[in-house]
Order: sequence, then structure tokens, then C-alpha cells
Amino acid sequence: MKTKPFYVVLLLVLSGLATYASAESSGNIFQATLMEASQKTPEVSTEELRKILAEKSAMVFDARPVLEYAVSHIPGALNVSAKPDVPMSEYVSDVAEIGRRVGNNKATPIVLYCNGPFCGKSKRLGEELVAAGYTHVRRYQLGIPVWRALVGITEIELAGVLHILQGDKTAVFLDTRSPEEFQAGSIPGAKNLPLADVKKAKEDGRLPMEDHNTRVIVFGRDGSQARTVTEAIAKEAFHNVSYFGGTFEELRPKVAGK
Repeated sequence: MKTKPFYVVLLLVLSGLATYASAESSGNIFQATLMEASQKTPEVSTEELRKILAEKSAMVFDARPVLEYAVSHIPGALNVSAKPDVPMSEYVSDVAEIGRRVGNNKATPIVLYCNGPFCGKSKRLGEELVAAGYTHVRRYQLGIPVWRALVGITEIELAGVLHILQGDKTAVFLDTRSPEEFQAGSIPGAKNLPLADVKKAKEDGRLPMEDHNTRVIVFGRDGSQARTVTEAIAKEAFHNVSYFGGTFEELRPKVAGK
């Protein structure tokens, strides 16, 4: 359940930046793309994707299997089921499901992403969408590994929380509610970490300072509170931190006894 060593992600980021810098007189790592030749769908940078999500100017689809999406995805991204009768090694999302999501409007702006530069899922999906007549398809080919490295935060679904509770005994769960709320009851094994304590948590053991690859799951009174604390944690160089976008009241009964 642990992530690949972080140096692999950094190598991918630096490689993309080097390619970008060689072709452009100015720019920064947030503006980098792979700049691959002969692609059927153009790329967007991390900076462009952040703007797209903020402005909701396109529908962003996570082209990975549903469990990967549930465990960790870019906030605001959507997921659809797999194309039927395709082996996992050639996984591709179902174009028909995307059609239903966009109301069969093939002019809808769409951005796809998957597991980074060496992952072909978003490329395959992009090619199938273009072949089906979609006219505004782009890819964030740097993908989820580089998003984590540059932005830091991802979102986790309830199914992902349950999966991690069952399979990743190294994961750290952080409850961002007030100490009083925490004392009244939380989920098993969680630590209390209000926003004001983020820096202090680097010294008192609440954050895993000896291994920043450790998966950190953040939840709170609601998704907004959890996301705010997650963003603060990411700024302390934790790149594998996800927040639960629902409420504590939605989460607690599902994880009781896990």
C-alpha cells in the first residue's frame, strides 16, 4: 500500500521541466508539460489544470480504475467505469459512460489524467474520444504522481478510506475537529490535528517525520475543514496526503469497528 519512492516522482518532474526549459525561454515547473510529439490530444500543464478546476471550464476525468480513483484523486475530477471486456493491462474508461456524463455533447471541453508520463490510460481514452467525434479533449499527462509532488493534496472517497483501513497499517489518520469534538469520539486510531497545530505536529509525532511517503488521510467536521488542514500539511513537504470530502457524521458509522 505504500507509494513508490519519492525520488522516482521527482525524476519525472525534473525530466519534464528540463524538456520544457529547453524549448521555452522562460517558465517554471508548474508550466511544464512532456511536450511529446505526434499526440492526438494536446497536453495541459499543472498551472493550466489548476485554473481549469478553479474556473470549472472543463470536465476533468480520472482515467484510472475506480479503486485507484477512490483511494486518491485530484479534487474535482470524475471517474467512470471501465470499457467492457478489456484486460487490465490495456485498461481504458468507457467512452459511452463519458458521453452520459457530458450529456452526449461532443464539444464539451474535457481533460484527462492517469498515473503519469509512463501511463497510457489517458492516451488511450483520449484517442477513443477523438475517434468518437469529441472535439475538445486534452490531457494532463504528468498525472497524479506529479500533481502530488507539485500541489500536494488529493481527495479520497469513502470506499478508499475503508480500503486503506483494511490494508495499509502504516497510514496516519488525522481528525481536524476541535480537541473537544475529538475527545467526544473519533474513528479508531485517529490523531487530533486542528489547523493551528500543523507545525507543532512535526515535533510531537502526529505527522510522520521519518517517512514523508507515509499515507496521510485527513478528515474533519466537513470537507472544507479537512481540505484546509490538508493544504497546510502539504506545505510542510508531505506529498501523500488526502482529505475526505464528506462530513464526519458520514464517515464515523462506516469505519466503526474497522
